[in-house]
Amino acid sequence: MKPVVTVSGNNDPVLAKLPPTVRIYEVGGAVRDALLGWPVADRDYVVVGATPEVMSAAGFRPVGRDFPVFLHPKTQEEYALARAEKKSGRGYHGFTFYTDPTVTLEDDLCRRDLTINAMARTADGTLIDPYGGERDLRSGVLRHVSSAFVEDPLRVLRVARFAARFDFIVADETLALMRRIADSGELSTLASERLWLETARALMAKKPSRFLQVLRSCGALEKIMPEVAALYGVPQKPEHHPEVDAGLHVEQSLDFAAQRDDALPVRYALLCHDLGKGATPPQQWPSHRGHETRGVPLAQALSARLKVPTECGDAAQLVACWHGEALRAPELHEEALLMMLMATDVLRRPQRLHWLIDAMSVDAGVGDWAQNGREDEISSSKKPVAAFLEGAARTLQDVDAAAIAHAHANDPGAIPAALHTARIEALSNFKRAAGSR
Repeated sequence: MKPVVTVSGNNDPVLAKLPPTVRIYEVGGAVRDALLGWPVADRDYVVVGATPEVMSAAGFRPVGRDFPVFLHPKTQEEYALARAEKKSGRGYHGFTFYTDPTVTLEDDLCRRDLTINAMARTADGTLIDPYGGERDLRSGVLRHVSSAFVEDPLRVLRVARFAARFDFIVADETLALMRRIADSGELSTLASERLWLETARALMAKKPSRFLQVLRSCGALEKIMPEVAALYGVPQKPEHHPEVDAGLHVEQSLDFAAQRDDALPVRYALLCHDLGKGATPPQQWPSHRGHETRGVPLAQALSARLKVPTECGDAAQLVACWHGEALRAPELHEEALLMMLMATDVLRRPQRLHWLIDAMSVDAGVGDWAQNGREDEISSSKKPVAAFLEGAARTLQDVDAAAIAHAHANDPGAIPAALHTARIEALSNFKRAAGSR
């Protein structure tokens, strides 16, 4: 691990310009990840005993809008003045920050969210851990640093995201504070962009199910993602999904996708793929006929509220609508197969079909994976359907639309029908050939 250095005795000409009373510590995630033995991507530093003027005079470039943060002119690493904070309004931005040379390292660490993020290292590598972060890291526990935790509603999402990243448990007393935040209504003050950022990071984490579990356990899921919360307690047909509960099915699907290393659009689509089951009238349970159609507007609503990227929103709607039909693709009539393939926009954006195939494979195989962990066998069992869809897509791409248009140049109105007929005929020939193999 690269050691943190104080100004005294340091060979860095920029740091050497700082007064000898100034001390610099590596803090936060870099210290945490180094203790875990993980690679450290970004390093952050806290500067104790300095002022903005002192930092600027040494050559640091100020970048912080809300509080003094500076970039090292050579390494571009962040150096923040030690600061304390006070709640001054509602929401994530409702804080007043106080920086002064008298603010100590312990004061700065105290304002952080979790003990595992409130550690620092000195020049000689000595760990400074006033709140027991190393202990909680060894125990796999996410624990708040102080009662000021409740002042920032974003911390509910951050804790849930850290649970997904590390597969840690949340301390009971921290979970109680998260419930207070959820009950306070302050989650509604969070910007959509912040909600999506934390959600996306959680979906790409080691165990995304922990994100949903933690949010649900503190009452935040129903406020942030009511469409997803509605899935819990909804039974499914055992022959389709042995795990029965629709919410648990989504959790397991996300974890399976994480193990497969699926892309973010696929994982978000899996979060949304069964939303229509939450809208099934209870008298119809455990049947969910038509849940695909019911799920599309729910996926649209969630995507709009979170302001998700276009490709994630498109994947969610596509998979919500077509994941059941995709699994039955070899059995579909040519008209239905063409409709599904054109809905993916496969001729212009073939990647969308792959999102559908990946999500379909997870949805169909997750029950066996969760029970037996036979990922290779599950993947192999879905390869024929995936190969069929990919072959059907190539068949459509081989239809010469330009030649058809040229043949009907004197009657342009006939081109769409002729093109449709040619595509249906091509798919029919493909299906016959596929069936004979």
